[in-house]
Amino acid sequence: MTNAPLPTPGVIVPVQITRPDTVAPFATLVRDTDARRLWTGQGFATDAHQVFAHLAGRGLAVPTGISVGLMALRHPFEAALQARTLSVVTGFPVVAGYGPGEPEFVEALGGTRYPAPVSFSRRYAQEVRSLLHGEPAPADGGHRAGRARLPAFDHPMPEVGLGVLRPAMARAAGAVADVAITWLTPPPYVARTIVPALEAGAAGRRTPAPGPGSDGRPTVPRIVTVVPVALAGKGRDPEVLAFHAARHHMSVPHYADMLRRAGVALDPADPRASSRALIESGAFVTGDADQVVGALERYRDAGVDEVVLNPAGVLATEGLPAAVRDVEEILAAVASRNRVAGRSGEEAKTRG
Repeated sequence: MTNAPLPTPGVIVPVQITRPDTVAPFATLVRDTDARRLWTGQGFATDAHQVFAHLAGRGLAVPTGISVGLMALRHPFEAALQARTLSVVTGFPVVAGYGPGEPEFVEALGGTRYPAPVSFSRRYAQEVRSLLHGEPAPADGGHRAGRARLPAFDHPMPEVGLGVLRPAMARAAGAVADVAITWLTPPPYVARTIVPALEAGAAGRRTPAPGPGSDGRPTVPRIVTVVPVALAGKGRDPEVLAFHAARHHMSVPHYADMLRRAGVALDPADPRASSRALIESGAFVTGDADQVVGALERYRDAGVDEVVLNPAGVLATEGLPAAVRDVEEILAAVASRNRVAGRSGEEAKTRG
C-alpha cells in the first residue's frame, strides 16, 4: 500500500430509475463534492441517457457513466450518437459502457443468442469507438454499419467501455476499449486476473499511448470497478446489507463463475454464508469510514483507476436518504485521507 492520494470515487444510482427525482440527490452530491462521476446501470424503466440529460437541464450537469448498456438494445451507430449527445448536453465526456447481457434476454429480443458473446462485444465496442472518432465502422463489424459516419464537430469525447468479469472479455476490452468496467471483483482478482488479461489484449493494439514523450506502448484501458459499500452502524447487519447489494449478481451464472474463480465460496443454499464470503473477499466493503477508505486503497493498489461506490444494500434496507448519507460520509473520508497524504508528501519533499 502506498501513501499516494486515493482517486476520488464515483457514485452509482443503485436502483431502476422511475423518476428523475430519485437521481437528483446523487447528482447533487456529485456536483457539490469531489465525486468523480455519476453512474447508472442499464435502465428498463427509463433510459439513462434521457434521465441524465433531463438533470443537466435542471442545472445538475455532471460527469456521467453507464455501467453497462446492453448491446441488444442499440445499433452501434445509435449507441455512439446517444453517448455523444449526452457528452454535449452535460459538457463532460460520458463513459459509455456496454455488455452482452444475459443470453435469455438477447434471445427474447432477437430470437437467437449471440453465438460468441466475447467476439460480438469486441466488434460492437470497436464500431462504437470508431464512429465516435469520426471513422466508418470496421468492414467486418457485426452490424455492418459500413461507410456510415457521425457528422464531425468539436465535443467532449466519450470513452467506450466494456463490462468485464473474466479473462476473455478483459482481453477483448484490452484490444478495443478505453475502459474496462468490473462489478464485484475483489482486489486480488483484479490484480492477478483482470490486469494481465487487459495487458495481453492491448499488446496488439495499434493506438499508442498519447501525449508528448510517449514511449509508443499500447494504451491499456483504465479499470473502473463498481464496489458495493455500507458503513457500519447500530442495528446494521453487514451480511444482510451484502445480500441485498448483490443478491441478483450472485445468482447470475457469469457473476457466480467469476466469484468462484476469485475464491469466493458461494453457497446457493446459504445466502448468509455467501454474503459473509463477499465481505471477507473485499468484494463488499463495510466498516467505519476510515476502514472503508482503507479497503478502497486496496482497489487502487490492485490497478483500479476509479472505484464506484454502490450503496445498494443501504438503499434496499433503509431508503434513499440513508444511502446518500453513507456515500457523502465516505467521500468526506476520502477527501480527508487525501489531505493528509498531500501534507505528508509536501513534508517528504521538504525533508528531501
